[in-house]
Amino acid sequence: MKEILLPELAESVVEGEILKWLVSEGDTIVLEQPLCEVMTDKVTVELPSPVAGVLRRRLAGEGDVVAVHGVIALIEEAEGAAPQAPAPAASVQAASVQEQEERAQEDQGSIVEAGHLTGKADDDASSLFRAFASDEQVQVQGLGTRGASATQTATQPARADGRVLAVPAARQLARELNVPLADVRGSGPNGRIRVSDVLAQHQGAAAASAPAIAAPAGAAPTAAPAASPPAPAASAAKGAAGLPVAPAQYRTPRGYEHLEERAPLRGMRRAISNQMQASHLYTVRTLTVDEVNLTKLVEFRARVKDDAAAAGVKLSYLPFIFRAVAAALRRYPSLNTSFDEATQEIVHKRYYNIGMAVATDAGLTVPVIRDVNHKSVFELAREVTDIAGRAQAGKLQPDELAGSTFSVTNIGSIGALFSFPIINVPDAAILGVHSIVKRPIVDEYDNIVVAHMMYLSLSFDHRLVDGAEAARFCREVIRLLENPDRLLLEAL
Repeated sequence: MKEILLPELAESVVEGEILKWLVSEGDTIVLEQPLCEVMTDKVTVELPSPVAGVLRRRLAGEGDVVAVHGVIALIEEAEGAAPQAPAPAASVQAASVQEQEERAQEDQGSIVEAGHLTGKADDDASSLFRAFASDEQVQVQGLGTRGASATQTATQPARADGRVLAVPAARQLARELNVPLADVRGSGPNGRIRVSDVLAQHQGAAAASAPAIAAPAGAAPTAAPAASPPAPAASAAKGAAGLPVAPAQYRTPRGYEHLEERAPLRGMRRAISNQMQASHLYTVRTLTVDEVNLTKLVEFRARVKDDAAAAGVKLSYLPFIFRAVAAALRRYPSLNTSFDEATQEIVHKRYYNIGMAVATDAGLTVPVIRDVNHKSVFELAREVTDIAGRAQAGKLQPDELAGSTFSVTNIGSIGALFSFPIINVPDAAILGVHSIVKRPIVDEYDNIVVAHMMYLSLSFDHRLVDGAEAARFCREVIRLLENPDRLLLEAL
């Protein structure tokens, strides 16, 4: 009997939800036949069978969340069936090597973030977003079982390798607060420890130790720990580094129970939630706002729109914006960086992959258009149409959602005049483009004229980008968009 395991669909994915079974128990299965649809934090994929045979039992039901390498089914292999292809074994071996490397770093006391999809330079080293989106587990030296009872240690949920399940932010906070993770009861999936769980444990321990502070005057001086002064009253409202205390559990008002519905936070919605939390915790967000006169660009697009349609291209304003952004990033490279939290290094990137925020029925996703600086406006227009359509249909591949160096969100497509975009970590910045609105302006000859105006809102991480650099970046984008001839003629 062959155990069918949930594979590593992407290196930063640690679990998946069984969305739909495509075969029933007792069905004959051929090699590579799709068994089920699995929804991860990133995409929905069909899981092919690694062997041929008969499906004897489905061990995971539709809606169940299964950890990577968890058993989801049993297949009785057909007699004479070829052994499983060596590729998965190589994948497991690679995963084992990576795990050894992670443990080696853990022994040095470092925080190890999620792995990369391909291990190349364009993988956004130590991607915090992928770490949070997948609740990737890491180990930090010093977060042992100090102070934990034998019962707590035995019942604490752990990975197959014995390590406690916790998100990276929770591990970092536990280290800062000196809270042993073995003492913390996790509230996440499969008992995974979250930031709120660490804060709750820290506050509970502080409350429990409060009587010890008021020890009798005759007690030995060494009885009170010298490095643990009483917490100020304000600590009841905030945790370490000003993090808010976990809110009280939500309670339905009496009499309104029949008017509420509950749904688990899974898949795309959970990925969005975790990404927003990562952006809040790991960036110093700042906003700069400017406006651009798109009158010349509007006229230029109107002139070439028919030519684009004849070439099978749906020409929007986004390809022009992407080209302007890529050119401006080359001139102001600090906005094309990210911060490696594990090594405390700034990663300077000499490639230009633009993340494009796309609203779908399942939620917001950010597919990546790669090497924007090497593509023409028409090429970008084709790719924008293709990738947006596949994003809305849920047909994107995992590697199409990773590796951005900068992001653009088109809030104006749904009528927004102005916004404060959330940085798509680990990118250093994100540009919000808004509605193009006709309004009067004063031209260079002091005449009042009607112009097509649009607001630009640039959110950037002030750790990596200075305000002056951000403002100059915006002015360069504006210069290129206001002069389409320069945008098309200047080299990227």
